[in-house]
Amino acid sequence: MQPSTSPGLPRWIYIPAALGALFVVVPLLAVAAKVDWPHFWSLITSESSTTALLLSLETAAASTTLCVLLGVPMALVLARSEATAVRLARPLILLPLVLPPVVGGIALLYAFGRLGLIGQYLSAAGIQIAFTTTAVVLAQTFVSLPFLVIALEGAARTAGADYEVVAATLGARPTTVWWRVSLPLLAPGLISGAVLAFARSLGEFGATLTFAGSREGITRTLPLEIYLQRESDPDAAVALSLLLVAVAAVVVVALGSRQIRGTNAW
Repeated sequence: MQPSTSPGLPRWIYIPAALGALFVVVPLLAVAAKVDWPHFWSLITSESSTTALLLSLETAAASTTLCVLLGVPMALVLARSEATAVRLARPLILLPLVLPPVVGGIALLYAFGRLGLIGQYLSAAGIQIAFTTTAVVLAQTFVSLPFLVIALEGAARTAGADYEVVAATLGARPTTVWWRVSLPLLAPGLISGAVLAFARSLGEFGATLTFAGSREGITRTLPLEIYLQRESDPDAAVALSLLLVAVAAVVVVALGSRQIRGTNAW
């Protein structure tokens, strides 16, 4: 007979757990303590800060949309296909999770830059990608896509393919199964993955700076603005940093609430 309660944790384990929590929380509290609160609103609403924030929101939304369009099919192929080529491709698809962002930016530059592998042909056709707003979106998508893929792939593996098999047995075509069965089942994982992708895009720095540069109103997103303000106006840099921390906290709380409620809440 299974015990009704789980065994308690040893008391000593709370000590390293508390130290780990402090290691994460104390630097965030230090940022909040350093903020010039009387001038906080004016610092985050200056013209350059507002422009950077709006650009970040716009490009993060665009890159998240691109992640959904590309990531949903990729995740389902990874979860459902047993082909050797798919298994070999999976580590490459998820590589940006551990790849330094600046390396990703260099890779994008050599792929889509004016003299890049693909960019040279685009340039010949009069299409310029590097150091434009499009480059920001591509850089954010490159680093964010694996977050959505891995979240959705896990959801697809957990859900299994039983309902899809039943629908196909009843005569539903593959496209109908996709829209009417697969996507509704994967909605919680899709939402979680999209939120993670948006948050990662919003905080992207290295790949954006390398591939898109820092042009005000065109490629200078909020993380780049913080980096520049760090030297010229430290108070503004701290205030904007806290703003990004607040956005990240909202994302964590939203995902945590979903975990607590469970998938039946959707």
